[in-house]
Amino acid sequence: MSESTQKAQAPAFEPSPAFLARQKRIEDAFNLRRPDRVPVAPAVVHYYSTRSRGISNKDAQYHLDKTLEASKEATIKHDWDAAPVFGLVSPAGPWELLGIQQFKWPGGALPDDRPFQFVEREYMLQDEYDEMLADPNGFAVKKLWPRIATTLAPISDMVQMELPPLIFLANSYTLPPLIGGIVSPPPMVELLEKMLELARETEKNSKIAAGYTMEMMKLGYPFIVGAATFPAFDWISDTLRGLRGSSLDMYQVPDKLLATINMFIPLTISTMVMATEQSGIKRVFIPMHRGSAGFMSDQQFAKFYWPGLKALILGLIDAGVTPLVYTEGDYTPRLEYFKELPPKKFVLHFEHVDRKKVKKLLGNIACFWGNVPSPLMCAGTPQQVKDDVKELIDTFGDNGGLIIDSTMGIPDESKPENVQALTDAAREYGVY
Repeated sequence: MSESTQKAQAPAFEPSPAFLARQKRIEDAFNLRRPDRVPVAPAVVHYYSTRSRGISNKDAQYHLDKTLEASKEATIKHDWDAAPVFGLVSPAGPWELLGIQQFKWPGGALPDDRPFQFVEREYMLQDEYDEMLADPNGFAVKKLWPRIATTLAPISDMVQMELPPLIFLANSYTLPPLIGGIVSPPPMVELLEKMLELARETEKNSKIAAGYTMEMMKLGYPFIVGAATFPAFDWISDTLRGLRGSSLDMYQVPDKLLATINMFIPLTISTMVMATEQSGIKRVFIPMHRGSAGFMSDQQFAKFYWPGLKALILGLIDAGVTPLVYTEGDYTPRLEYFKELPPKKFVLHFEHVDRKKVKKLLGNIACFWGNVPSPLMCAGTPQQVKDDVKELIDTFGDNGGLIIDSTMGIPDESKPENVQALTDAAREYGVY
C-alpha cells in the first residue's frame, strides 16, 4: 500500500481516554456487565438544552447552530456519558420549504415557545390499501407526497402525464421541448426554486451537524444512536392511517393491514442496516407509539404489533446491530413478550413500567434504561431525583445492566439542578 493511500485511509478521529472510558461504560451496561459506575445518558433531548440557555423553541428550530451549541454545553455541564444526537429537534427550514403538513412547529403555525407537534390524519385512506400494495413507490409519489408536502404537488402531476415511449423522445428534436414543457409551468418553476433552496439549507445543516458530531467526539463524548426507525405497525398508524384509521383497520380490513405490516418489515430492516453502516454506530433507536397498554388489547398486540416488532429486532440483531427499544406509555403488560428475544442483544428504555416486574422477568435479558419520573425532573427537588436514582441502582445495579435517564429523555421543563442530580446520584450510589 502506498504512503498516500495510507494517509487517505487514516482515521479522522483518534478516541481519547475519556471517550473510550465513556464508550466502555455504556457498552458494559448494554451487555449486562458491571462498568466502573452506572452511566447517565439521555435517550432524547428536545428543548431542554436551549430552554435552559434562554433560547426560544422557534430559534431552536430555525437555527441549528444555536441548538447544537446548547446541546454541547449541556452535555459538558452535566457530564453525560453520551452526547445527544442531531435531529431530535428537526430544523424547521426544510419543513417550511416542502410545505410539510404532518408537523406544526414554533415559528410556523405554533407560538414561539410551544414544542413541535405531529398532525395526525388519514394521509392514506382505507380504500387505498390495494393501490398502495400494488405499487408502493408510485402511490407515494402520486398520492402521499402532495398530501404530506404540498410543495411536491407538481411532481405528482408530472408523473401522471401520458407520454409516448421514451425511446421516441431520446433525440435532440423532441427532448428539449419535452423537458422545457415539463419544467416551464409556474408551479414547476416555483418547485425547482424551492428545491434549490432546500439543497442549500440541507448542505448548511449537514455541515453544522458534522461539525458538532466531530467536536463532541473530540471532547470525549460518544453517541449512542446510529439510526432511528419505527416498528411496522407504527409506520402505518403514525404516518399513513392515523390512530383512528389503524384502529378501525384491525377490525375492518385486518388482512390488508397485516399485508402492509409484512411489506414494511424487510424494508425497515434493510434501511436501518444501511443507515448504521453509514453512521458507523451499530445501534438503532426504535420509539414505539401504539403498542403500549391503552392503545390496543393484548390480543391485538399479539396479532398486529409484536410480530412486526420482533421481526425488526431479530433482523437487526442478525445484522450485528443493537436495537434500542424505546417504550412510550405503560409497557408492564407487554414485558413477557421480550422474554422471547436473545439475552444481552437489545436494550429497553422505559417510560412507565413496574420496575420489580422488569427485574424479575428481564433482569438477565436486557439492560434497563430510563424511568426517572418526568414530574420529579420538572417539579421535584434534587434530593428526590437522587432518591429515585438510588432506587433504580438498588434494583438493577447488581448485574450492571442499568443506564440512568428520565422517562422520555430529559423533559423540556426540567430544572437544571435536577438534571445534574442524575449525574451526582450515579457517582454517589452507582460506583462498583
